[in-house]
Amino acid sequence: MEVSSDLYLVVLYGTFLSLLLGYGSLGCLEEEKVGLLQLKASIKHQYDTALSSWGREVGDCCRWKYVTCDNKTNRVIRFSLRSISNFELEEWSLNASLLLPFQQLQNLDLSNNCLTGIQGLLRLKKLRVLNVRGNELTTIPILSALPSLKVLDLRGNDINSSQLQGLKYLSRLEVLNLQLNRLMGDILPIIGTLGYLKSLSLGYNNLNGSSSIEGLCKLINLEELDLSHNRFEGSLPACLNNLTSLRLLDLSENDFHGTIPSSLFSNLKSLEYISLSDNHFEGSIYFGSLFNHSRLEVFDLTNNNKYLKVETENPTSSPQFQLKILRLSNCTLNLPSRIVPSFLLSQYDLRVVDLSYNHMTGDVPTWLLVNNTKLEYIRLESNNLTGVLALGSISIHNHMLELDFSSNCIHGELPPFFGSIFPILAVLNLSGNAFQDLSNNNLSGQLLEHMMMGCISLEVLKLSNNSLHGTLPTKSNLTLLSSLYLDNNNFWGEISRGFLNSSSLILLDISSNSLWGQIPDWIGDFSSLITLRLSSNYLNGALPTGFCKLNELSFLDLSHNKIGPTIPPCANLTNMKFLHLESNNLTGPIPHVLAQATSLVTLNLRDSKLSSPIPPWLSLLSKLRVLLLKGNQLEDLIPLQLCQLKSISILDLSYNHLSGIIPPCLDNITFGREVPLMDYTFSVDGYGTWVHASPQSYSFENQLFVYQELFITFTASAEREEIEFITKSRSESYMGNILYFMSGLDLSGNQLIGLIPPEIGNLSGIHTLNLSYNKLTGSIPQTFSNLKEIESLDLSHNGLTGQIPPQMVGLNFLTVFTVAHNNLSGKTPERKFQFATFEQSSYEGNPLLCGLPLERSCTPTNALTVVKPPVLNNRENSSWEAIFLWSFGGSYGVAFLGIVVFLYFNSYYRELLFYFIGKHVPFLQLG
Repeated sequence: MEVSSDLYLVVLYGTFLSLLLGYGSLGCLEEEKVGLLQLKASIKHQYDTALSSWGREVGDCCRWKYVTCDNKTNRVIRFSLRSISNFELEEWSLNASLLLPFQQLQNLDLSNNCLTGIQGLLRLKKLRVLNVRGNELTTIPILSALPSLKVLDLRGNDINSSQLQGLKYLSRLEVLNLQLNRLMGDILPIIGTLGYLKSLSLGYNNLNGSSSIEGLCKLINLEELDLSHNRFEGSLPACLNNLTSLRLLDLSENDFHGTIPSSLFSNLKSLEYISLSDNHFEGSIYFGSLFNHSRLEVFDLTNNNKYLKVETENPTSSPQFQLKILRLSNCTLNLPSRIVPSFLLSQYDLRVVDLSYNHMTGDVPTWLLVNNTKLEYIRLESNNLTGVLALGSISIHNHMLELDFSSNCIHGELPPFFGSIFPILAVLNLSGNAFQDLSNNNLSGQLLEHMMMGCISLEVLKLSNNSLHGTLPTKSNLTLLSSLYLDNNNFWGEISRGFLNSSSLILLDISSNSLWGQIPDWIGDFSSLITLRLSSNYLNGALPTGFCKLNELSFLDLSHNKIGPTIPPCANLTNMKFLHLESNNLTGPIPHVLAQATSLVTLNLRDSKLSSPIPPWLSLLSKLRVLLLKGNQLEDLIPLQLCQLKSISILDLSYNHLSGIIPPCLDNITFGREVPLMDYTFSVDGYGTWVHASPQSYSFENQLFVYQELFITFTASAEREEIEFITKSRSESYMGNILYFMSGLDLSGNQLIGLIPPEIGNLSGIHTLNLSYNKLTGSIPQTFSNLKEIESLDLSHNGLTGQIPPQMVGLNFLTVFTVAHNNLSGKTPERKFQFATFEQSSYEGNPLLCGLPLERSCTPTNALTVVKPPVLNNRENSSWEAIFLWSFGGSYGVAFLGIVVFLYFNSYYRELLFYFIGKHVPFLQLG
């Protein structure tokens, strides 16, 4: 019984002691519990799920989700309201009084909501971490009231520089993130006073200036510095080498120029991440200065416009680092040898390699694949690498997502086991090489089929511009394929059903091959197609009804085939932006189904067999920028409705059977004048873009900063619009954004009559004007001197008369000018400025024109020409005139008297004269 009593006392004592020592287990303070419930009640959200654990069943608020309490005091020291809105919450401003109970709060996370204000933080004296990223803040708390703050994350708001003057009071601040705001001006001097700062991110703002960067050199404790995506300029200050604790340095996407200080890399031996890409650095850097940086994992120096020379070769030492990411593209690499950097032979942990656009020579470095089995992304495009793609010794690459060896000089055959080596490959670009079939047994076709059966993870396959031939594959297992480029090869035969398993295709390009037969009806099964290019083949016949299922088409190019005679009336063209049907067998009137294509930017129906008048309903295509109807059999007048297409920049109606006059209202069309370019695009962007994100963490203790490398490999269907238009007397090809700046009107080769409307001279933004080979008459309008942007003007082979307006000499951009084969007269324009460059061919066929460069002088020198005597003085001139008048009068009098005498003695002729007068001159008739 005594044992039981003693045991009872021990248990009771232990229980009391545990309660005494574990006071915190009693739960959170009631006032803070009530405060959390009031805070929850103040937040309006559609679904009561984000904070559902608060106040239900569990009474201890320290056990609520997103809430952390101190183990000893049970005071709330941290809570999170991150992303509670789920993008469904309306804008709200945090009530100041709701945070008053939390006097011991150290960490507050309000990120990714719709907050417009957080002024309730003034009494949180112990707050150390404040995260309000991803809101809609335009103002921030009075920072001087938060003296204990160590971490401040304000990225992704709408804060300007004037709101940040209070930063100078945060003397203990260690982490500051101001990415993605509206910062302008110079705030770096203020930030430069924060001596404890370890991590600073100012990326994606509008900061500029150069001298202010030197203020950051005092932050000797800095470990992370991100100034990327701003407008900083000038050269890098040498004092940056004072930041010896720096682990991350990101200065990419700015306007820095000048040389990179040689001491920058040699002193900063703690660097793990270096990004200097997309600037304007000059001079040279020696990559060997980084060889003793044992911690270096990421080096990015891309797109410096080849002004920067990079030397990587160091025969005396090898690198101590093992890189994970190397991006060293578009620079002048290893002159004069241009060899592939040899230090890569010692790298075995690479994940990303980009050495594109460097003109490197030598064999394709397949040893990079052998040595680095964790590679995810390798880009060697646009170099001069040669040899064969020898993959026989390469093990399976289970991480490879993108492989780009395009635009080199690689030849030979691809191995048939290619798909088994790269089982999860998403993007393959081998275009612009010389891969070929050397076995005469259609290996190319079989190879392609093997790849389409084996590389089951492919999303983008690009084999353009090779020598592949054979038939298209009959089988495919590429269920994820979104973009397929087989253009500019030698494939032949009919379009097979091998693509049918790729039902998610967005882009299909098999143009410029030797395919024949009709477009198959099953093409309509690719309901997601946005871009379809089948041009320059031998396809014939009518478009199938399956074509009517392609409701998403935005870019269609069927040009240079034998397709016809029309477009199916069931076609849905509401999303069509670029339509190329030129050089086909289209007949009859322009298909009325095009009236629904109100999004069209380009309509190209050149060189077909279309007839009938130009339909007035073309005026419905209000977004049209390019209309090409050249080389058809269109007739009748140019409809006035075309003048309603005010956004047209290029209009080509040449070589048809159009008649009548040139409509004066054509000056309503912009032809390049004051066009809002942002409303139009000459490319199909954003569709099929393949993006790979490879996260690399370089974070401070609070884990706020995780730097993530985004590799946008290429836009799978970034189909740039390309058109041909005759300018400067030759056919030119205009592509992509160049079309923003090109404008022209071509009405040549028709049967137009009448005067050239002077209103045409109002087209001040036009670059090319061709009215040749018509039946135009009258003079050249003097208003043509207003064509200040004109580069090519052709008025030849008409019936124009009068003088060439001398004011046209002021057309400073005119490089091609011809008025040949008209009836112009007078003196040619003065030989100065651009008119000093035009030869005889510009004026030939005008017999009444004189002056240089013609051989006809405007000052007569021929003896048969009546020359007016030189005027010596007034008296001599009067005597000459008197002599001439007396001589002419005497001769006239003698002749008149001779006729009277002749009629007096010859009665027959006298009677004939009287008869003629009596019959034809009534008022002299007698009786």
